[in-house]
Amino acid sequence: MTAPSAPSALPTLAAADAETYAAWFACLAEPARVRLLHTVASAPAGATVGELAEALELRQSTVSHHLRKLADVGFVTLTKAGTSTRVMINPECCTGLPHAADAVMGLLASRPCCPVDLPADVSVRAMEPADFDAVRRIYAEGIATGIATFETEVPPADALDATWFADHRWIAEIDGETAGWAAAAPVSTRAAYAGVAETSVYVAESARGRGVGKALLHRQVTAADAGGLWTLQNAVFPENKASLALHHNAGFRTLGVRERVARHHGAWRDTVMLERRRDDEGCTPVN
Repeated sequence: MTAPSAPSALPTLAAADAETYAAWFACLAEPARVRLLHTVASAPAGATVGELAEALELRQSTVSHHLRKLADVGFVTLTKAGTSTRVMINPECCTGLPHAADAVMGLLASRPCCPVDLPADVSVRAMEPADFDAVRRIYAEGIATGIATFETEVPPADALDATWFADHRWIAEIDGETAGWAAAAPVSTRAAYAGVAETSVYVAESARGRGVGKALLHRQVTAADAGGLWTLQNAVFPENKASLALHHNAGFRTLGVRERVARHHGAWRDTVMLERRRDDEGCTPVN
């Protein structure tokens, strides 16, 4: 009689990490602390206890109590400034807390190879020189949303052509009409970074919500895996929830948030840094 096979090992979180994360989440179990942390994190120069109490319409003693709890786990720093206390966000919190959430939810372990359930009516092919007019039109539609790129004007076709890898640029079509595009550009001319690329995905305004981005990302990541690109990276505005979800479903993970990294239409903007590493087992391309 054949002995039963041993059950496969399930992934587990290190006990020390679980203890740390549990303390963080327990601290945030109080809604007032969540609101306080949000307000402090949203104030680049920090705030005083009095300013926070006024903004949240809470008593200063209540605010002080919750701030001490937030400081105990390292979410904020408290600094005496004369007779008042200045509250600042702990920079490590900006990456540590999202990292904890990703770790608990398994997003730092095995991640999806690429999008599944691709739309049957969307086809993806290599980009050709004749496509640049449509590419630039769709690029302009993305710029108009205000949450797609720091660009305020569409780059000329020759600039785009010189920027992107020749073998990693794609066109999505629906019924023969251009519905979107994706491209990858080298991040550096240094040989050590030959397999690291910055990616872009844009969907035509008329084709949004039809799975075009999913089809483009599938082709982009499978072609990258097969073509020697071992790391894909992207920077997405936090407000662009659709793009964040799309990339997470393609195996990208959040590395952190770059706060006030650049100005856009006169305002400082944050970006979420995303990265996808090639799975050594590879993915199966879909033609």
